[in-house]
Amino acid sequence: MNRTNKLLLIVFILPLFISLKCNEPKNKEITKENTSEQIEKKDSKQSKLTGLQKLIKAYPDYLEKAEDNKIYWKDGTVMNYDDGKEKTHDERLENADIEDMMKQEYVVEMNGDWKPEVNYEPGRIRYEPFFEKLYGNSQSSVTKNLTTINWFGTSVQVSTINNVDKKLAAIMDDLNKLPEKYHKYFKKTAGTFNYRKIAGTDRYSAHAYGIAIDINTEYSDYWQWDKSMKYKNRIPIEVAEVFEKHGFIWGAKWYHYDTMHFEYRPELLQ
Repeated sequence: MNRTNKLLLIVFILPLFISLKCNEPKNKEITKENTSEQIEKKDSKQSKLTGLQKLIKAYPDYLEKAEDNKIYWKDGTVMNYDDGKEKTHDERLENADIEDMMKQEYVVEMNGDWKPEVNYEPGRIRYEPFFEKLYGNSQSSVTKNLTTINWFGTSVQVSTINNVDKKLAAIMDDLNKLPEKYHKYFKKTAGTFNYRKIAGTDRYSAHAYGIAIDINTEYSDYWQWDKSMKYKNRIPIEVAEVFEKHGFIWGAKWYHYDTMHFEYRPELLQ
């Protein structure tokens, strides 16, 4: 290489090479950040899509379709899925949107050592306008959709909407097939329909819509009774599995545990 070529290399080529090497890590970092943001957005979008699909599948007689951020009822009513607000757990309880109540995935399988993590309670968060639309927005409108069934010798009232009454009849049939040692947990009931708000809140209980049942309190634990958040449960999983099979979730799977409580929430069991 002659002297002229060497000079050209030093003056033009070498600075260009150094510049490219200096920029390379920065470019890779930006690409990585962009990829992370894209994945986050994709996960959020997928979560929303999954929640919408679960609702449509769970309530096909009432919901027409879901598009973008909206749910379309068959009577023309339209509801937003996500209000776009960031919320604490307590804020979700008090001012939920539909996305909030679908946010946590309900765990079906649990071993003997399982207990819910802090504020894990899928189903305890409810968007009241959704349930009012399904089951009634007043005591009189809920009551007109109730029927009386015989729960192992006790007459109780439950909703006929979504065939909740028929599902509870099927649950009784399956519970009867369990070994006798389990029967003491469910043959007594602490009640079904009760048009009331949850104690200490302005939120309506699932019992207000006729879609919940409490079983034998003698073997039940409830965080409000215990005045403690030390998790307890004495109801056998075998009993809960029968309810879950027919679309009812179990309050024992909430951080604020309510082990006697079952409510019809098929959208969380898809």
